[in-house]
Amino acid sequence: MPDSIVIIPTYNEKENIERMIRKVFTLPHDFHVLVIDDGSPDGTQNIVKQLQLEYPEKLFIEERAGKQGLGTAYIHGFKWAIARQYDYIFEMDADFSHNPDDLLKLYEACAKGADAAIGSRYINGVNVVNWPMSRVLMSYFASVYVRFITGIEIQDATAGFMCYKRRVLETINLDKIKFVGYAFQIEMKYTTIKHGFKLVEVPIIFTDRTLGTSKMSTSIFREAFFGVIQMRVNSIFRKYPEG
Repeated sequence: MPDSIVIIPTYNEKENIERMIRKVFTLPHDFHVLVIDDGSPDGTQNIVKQLQLEYPEKLFIEERAGKQGLGTAYIHGFKWAIARQYDYIFEMDADFSHNPDDLLKLYEACAKGADAAIGSRYINGVNVVNWPMSRVLMSYFASVYVRFITGIEIQDATAGFMCYKRRVLETINLDKIKFVGYAFQIEMKYTTIKHGFKLVEVPIIFTDRTLGTSKMSTSIFREAFFGVIQMRVNSIFRKYPEG
């Protein structure tokens, strides 16, 4: 059985999902794909199910009722992947803002000794394409803010392109991961580091979506801003067993 599963949460991604799945399956490593769809009104899930006829042993879908948040989608996917004993568990967006070719870089980083790898926009300067400057600055300084509050030395704390070794996700109590939006990515990285795991950043170029609609909102940023402080305070009173 292949050792790698790519988890792709979807909500209204009919313009992107087929191209993304096909691209992942052309890579020179045997990746499986798990789509977590939150009841997309545009029929994203139907496209995936049609593709399952073509890739019955490699493509999987979990359907959920309505939008429940990015964090809960990934937690659902993590538990699914752990139960099936995948060794390398990836997070990736459906909209090609994450280049599927970079899955190979993340895999290599973990295969060579990292416990988790981040596809980092900021480890080598600022590598973002098609974002307005206001959003680039907001994202960049969000990571500066996270480093200041938490003390972790991660340049791209909000990155959503990740690879985790299974034992990391088995060690973390996934039911205690609180945040569902932008802050979910921060909480997962912070918790990974607090458990003593080695997390590395791999430089990527992030290209904003050209098809479909962004899911970003002010409420997601608000959760991240206040959530980081709450997370840091809560961690003072919590024990993190070494992984």
